Amino acid sequence: MTVSRGLFAVVAAWFAVLGCIEAVSLEVRQGNSTCIKADLSASFSIPYNTSSGRRTAQISLPNSTTVDAGSSTCGGGGLSPWLVAVFGSGHSLGLSFSTNGSLYSVANLTLQYNLSDAALFPDANSSDVVTVVSASVGIRAAVNTTYRCMSPTTVAVEDANVTFTDMRMEAYMPGNDLSPTESVCAADQTSTTAPPSTTTATTAAPPQPTPPGTPERGNYTVDNNGSLCLLAQMGLQLNVSYFSQSQNKTIQELLNLNPSLTNSSGSCEASRATLVLTQERMIALTFTFTMNSNTSKYHLSGIDLQANLSDPFTAGNDSLNYLQSTLGRSYMCNAEQTLQVAPAFSLNTFRLHVQPFDVKTNQFATAEECQMDRDQMLIPIIVGAALAGLVLIVLIAYLIGRKRSHAGYQTI
Repeated sequence: MTVSRGLFAVVAAWFAVLGCIEAVSLEVRQGNSTCIKADLSASFSIPYNTSSGRRTAQISLPNSTTVDAGSSTCGGGGLSPWLVAVFGSGHSLGLSFSTNGSLYSVANLTLQYNLSDAALFPDANSSDVVTVVSASVGIRAAVNTTYRCMSPTTVAVEDANVTFTDMRMEAYMPGNDLSPTESVCAADQTSTTAPPSTTTATTAAPPQPTPPGTPERGNYTVDNNGSLCLLAQMGLQLNVSYFSQSQNKTIQELLNLNPSLTNSSGSCEASRATLVLTQERMIALTFTFTMNSNTSKYHLSGIDLQANLSDPFTAGNDSLNYLQSTLGRSYMCNAEQTLQVAPAFSLNTFRLHVQPFDVKTNQFATAEECQMDRDQMLIPIIVGAALAGLVLIVLIAYLIGRKRSHAGYQTI
């Protein structure tokens, strides 16, 4: 009986802290206006130390979660918008947002947990309040649309993990309600399938769209206080696949970026540079380059796409490793490359030449060529050498044969 009462007390304390595991609604307001709104479920996997070894706490965001009005803000005055949700005994989840005018994203995720909370961290050998931060969240959407992701999305925050599900969220809101237009995450687009057909009759396959051909090469730059800090010349082709709610079918599109309709912007920092290409109000394509100061090597680490097609489409990846080169040099690849970004999105590049760091006199530095270009140059050299060798063999054979024919005659 004593054991049962003790177990009941523990369970009661657990549910008193966590509440029911369901979606919570969070809202940041400024005066009578709402600037950030989120409906989501979240769970946390947090390792911690005890006297007997390492344990992992599995925690769910309770429905008693509230917005910390003192820490949350709509931004302005040099401050980024922040949504800070508090729960339990000194725990919080913070999301900061940024925008480039065409799309907004979660710039940082901050998780704070209190190890002195014995209900969540039993036998912890520390009572510290721990704060961990992740800058690679992967949540982004077109401005004036709602980010929607029903599929589980896990964000690594140092050695902890945060998993979101059933998420509908919008920042930089023009009104007090979530926009009816949605930017659907790539996981939802690839997991969504069309309803099964109700007829067994054989139907002809729909005509395939005409391929758009090779895209025109564009010239894109980023300016930093009057001097160019990023140079890019390339033809770009988007290959996207998504389930269209309006047409009730899966659509695959191959789209060329039109340089004459595209504006470039971005930013340059010591170890990070971004190039944002915006084609009217239909496409926003962001490239992120990262510098490794230890090796003086840089690479393309992230590509994000926001597109208003027949349905809003969003996809991205912040852990890429393309277009590798050395500081002080540019990267060149004339051959067609396919950069796989996400299951539903890949990017084809043509006649690409980029330099995101250490640009001097507004010109490209000496280029490091991609392997495909080097292979293409090697092939004619090998063929030429083989032909020269063949000609040489024929010539030697001819000379030997001629010498033997002269040796058959005798002088009278």
